Amino acid sequence: MKPYCFADGQFVPTQDATLHASDLGLIRGYGIFDFFRTVNYQPLFLEDYLDRFIRSAEKTFIPLPYSRSELKEIVTELIQKNDLKAGGIRMVLSGGMSENHFSPGKGKLFLFAEELIFPAKEKYEQGIKLLTLEHVRPIASIKTTNYALAVWHSHIWKEQGAEDVLYHQNGYVSESSRSNFFIVKNNEIITPSEHILLGITRKNILKLADIPVHIRPLTLKETLEADEAFITSTTKILLPVTQIDEQPIGSGKPGPISFDLLKRFKNLESELTKA
Repeated sequence: MKPYCFADGQFVPTQDATLHASDLGLIRGYGIFDFFRTVNYQPLFLEDYLDRFIRSAEKTFIPLPYSRSELKEIVTELIQKNDLKAGGIRMVLSGGMSENHFSPGKGKLFLFAEELIFPAKEKYEQGIKLLTLEHVRPIASIKTTNYALAVWHSHIWKEQGAEDVLYHQNGYVSESSRSNFFIVKNNEIITPSEHILLGITRKNILKLADIPVHIRPLTLKETLEADEAFITSTTKILLPVTQIDEQPIGSGKPGPISFDLLKRFKNLESELTKA
């Protein structure tokens, strides 16, 4: 964490930020968050992330005590206070204090500035492994703070040399625990349409694709027979997937379409954040 954060209406030293022990974020695990990168002191795709954060607050019935313009001002000042040329900003809205310890109260907003470390270079060059896990995230369209299953299960995938899991149910895949999922088959991109978070990186990768894109239900069988696969997220951008469980994907090496999309995204990022 960087030295300063925004907590309960003011900028304070990060170590001084507090949350009441009876807040629904603690006693029920009820809250929302979002995370975006700063590049050259500029918040990347900020409007998209604010759209999603505000929408998540509305869908979870947690009152957000700040307007969109106020949130943008807070972000700008937080970047300045922490001299955050390159890093990340985490927005968290807790469930708030509740009279019955169940119904959402007035949300408490936090914004933290963080360092950002990307996955090792070798993972981009050689690809990663995913483990299948039969599960669908509750209210998957909302970026909630509840990652209990993923955190609990993470020691298993780490022991087996996997980067993450691939959620599936009734024969259809959805997403990874913190990333969107894609396959490439016959020079076409397919990404799941249901039980997913609508990722901002996903949105931009789909825009950058110069081959046909299909957003539809995707079976696990199709996935294992793919020519290429990859995941996307704010903190990874695009990581090729070369193995799922014990099954190699395609040639077992990252494919040309994955590499091309990563390059296109980095070029877009450079264009958007020129000084």
